This record gives sequence, C-alpha cells and structure tokens, in this order.
Amino acid sequence: MISDAIINSVKNISSLDVLKIREDFPILKQLIHGKPLVYLDNAATTQKPKFVIDKEREYYEVQNSNIHRGVHLLSQKATMEYEKAREKVMRFINAKYLSEVIFTKGTTDGINLIASSFGEKFINADDEIIISHLEHHSNIVPWQLLCQRKNAKLKVIPINDNGEIIFEEFEKLISEKTKFISIVHASNSLGTINPIKDIINKAHQYNIPVLIDAAQSVQHYKIDVKELDCDFLVFSGHKLYAPTGIGILYGKEKLLEELPPYQGGGDMISSVTFEKTTYNELPYKFEAGTPNISGGICLGAAIDYINSIGIKSIEEYEKELSDYAELRLKEIEKLTPIGTAKNKGAVFSFILDGVHPHDIGTILDFEGIAIRTGHHCTQPIMDRFKIPATARASLAFYNTKDEIDFLASSIKKVFEVFA
Repeated sequence: MISDAIINSVKNISSLDVLKIREDFPILKQLIHGKPLVYLDNAATTQKPKFVIDKEREYYEVQNSNIHRGVHLLSQKATMEYEKAREKVMRFINAKYLSEVIFTKGTTDGINLIASSFGEKFINADDEIIISHLEHHSNIVPWQLLCQRKNAKLKVIPINDNGEIIFEEFEKLISEKTKFISIVHASNSLGTINPIKDIINKAHQYNIPVLIDAAQSVQHYKIDVKELDCDFLVFSGHKLYAPTGIGILYGKEKLLEELPPYQGGGDMISSVTFEKTTYNELPYKFEAGTPNISGGICLGAAIDYINSIGIKSIEEYEKELSDYAELRLKEIEKLTPIGTAKNKGAVFSFILDGVHPHDIGTILDFEGIAIRTGHHCTQPIMDRFKIPATARASLAFYNTKDEIDFLASSIKKVFEVFA
C-alpha cells in the first residue's frame, strides 16, 4: 500500500494552471451517462482546444479556397495560411529547411510514403529492414508489403519482460544487408520510450537511414530533428490537438531529393505532356492532389496553442501526472501493469484478475471514464505477453490528479461488479 504522505507529496507541485487550460477544451465540460467526462484515451486521439476549432470555422467562413494555383484573393489568403502552417511545423521540430516538411494524411500515410518511395528505389532482394517488437501495425505492415514486393527480409528487435528493446540484440541484427531502420519513439500500448538517439547513432555508423515514428511523442516532448539527426520522422496532427486527416513527414532534404514521387497528380507536377512529366520541387513533389487545407492550417494553430503553454511545461506536468498515476495504480490489488520500462511515458496498460479488458472499459464508461481496451494495433506485443488485450489509460496535460483518483476508485468498483 502506498502511504498517503507519498501520494500527497506529488499531488500539488505543478506550476501549470490545469483548470484554466481545461476551460479551453469544450468537450471536457460534457456529461457522460450523467457523470463528468474523464477523458483518458489520449493515445488514440487528443481533444481539440477552442482555439483550433475556431480556426477551422474561420477558414471555412472567410478563407475557403483551393491553394497554390489561384490568383484571386481567397486563394492567396488560403495559400498564405497553409504555407505559414508549414513554417510553424518547421520551427516546432527544428527542421533545417522548409522543403523538409511534407504534409501527409497522418503517421500511417508518412510511413507508407517512405516504404513505397525509398523502398522502390533502394531496397532489393535479400536486403534487410529492421523494426522493433514495440511497433504499431502501421510501422509493421508497410515494411512487410515492401519485403514481399522486393523479396527482402524484415528483422525485429526483441523486447524484455519490462517492454524495453534489448539494445545488444539490435546491434547483432545490423549487417551489411541492413538498408533501413524504422522505429517508434514511444510505444502507444506500453508507454516505453525508446533510446532513439542511441539507435540513430549506431545506425549512422553503418550509413543506415532511420525513420522515427513520433506519433506518441511529439505532443509530449520537445522534438529536435537536427539534434536527433534522424533521416525521417512522422507524426499525426490529431494526436497533437489538431484535426484528423493531417500529418507530417519530415525528411532530410538530400534524401527527399533522391526519392521518386509517391503519388501522381496536382501539386506534385511541374509540367505534363503525353510523352513526359516533370515533377515539382520539394516539398510539393510528395503532395499530390488537393491537400487537407483546413487540417494543415489547424495543425499550425494547434502548434501555436502548444507554444503558448510551452512544450517543456507540458512535459514536466505530464511527468508529474504519470508518477502520480503509477502510485495510485500500484495501490490496486489484482491489477497487473503491462509495460514497466524505466523510461516510460504517460500510458498505462493493465489487466485485472478475472475481468476481461472490454468489461473494464464498459464499466468505466458508465462512470464517465473513457479509456481504450483491446490490442491497440500492437498484436505482436500482446502475443509477447501472452494476453489477448489490455485496458489502457493515456494522459494529456488537461488531465488532473483528481481524475486519476477517480480512475483508481472506479477500477475498484469493477471488482465489486464482478464479485
């Protein structure tokens, strides 16, 4: 049992005004089954601040137009706002050039783009690609498809019982056949934070390019692509307090210049005849068709909102919140955490003795608590721990310690129902 003194010692030390922040998120004011919403499904998607919602409404009310090709004022305004959003992303991740920021539909789209484009040009029969056992399905399946097309081999870094990659095994996997490494920064189902800087440094000793899946990290930690020296990085807007259907692929300019287009049409074209097509310059070479204009603008607005609070302040508060959640969940008898890495983010997967995760989620929903249950698109992880599914609570900076207290007490109610 965790003592009250220990719990109280971490209960009120944050400088972040969370109650004020919560006022920015309209959805948090509603009732679920007659009870206040406790939203703990942030690894699936985050809620949107009014600032972002208003930006989308503003776009459609006063700016709506297609971009880049129009000479009329609305098109010029929309183009300016869209390209300003690209600049905001560039500064947010500290990219060197604006041309290194590619708008995509999301993390999955960015991974598929690189698997297709890089894979088409540089992967051949018997080449090897390395991923880890911690990957989301979206960082497994595109590489499997590539390996099937090219008769290449997919190698997997194993994990230990805490859900941490075994770095020594990673080093053993590298060979002269290794042509690419794609690895998640933070696990969506276990919360494990991978040592990506060490992985990148080791890969670059052998001139192997590395893609980082930052879908579960860019909203929680400061990402500096120049400091990391990653070759590619992908993330989704909807997990960064922006709308769905928008994301980012960052790539080093030199590498992107070498890659063939992923799709054809629209902005990726410079000139077309029936005999030949020439492609546009970066970043437009990889942005075929009419883009998600409002999504891109709103991603820029979400970054403005995060910057107004400070990513470092968010990181510090979420660390405090995570430490508190870990203490409270440890109190609960018959609760087994799945994923106990030393370096871990604000994601808590668990199982309860004798209770299926879907039943946990259903009962908590009637308490107004939104969590995620299932395999979280990481079935190989579930297989590794010999379980079908987990219940997962994932935190954001608008969550509070009172909500964690309520989660803990409600989990205890689950046992009462099944008693």
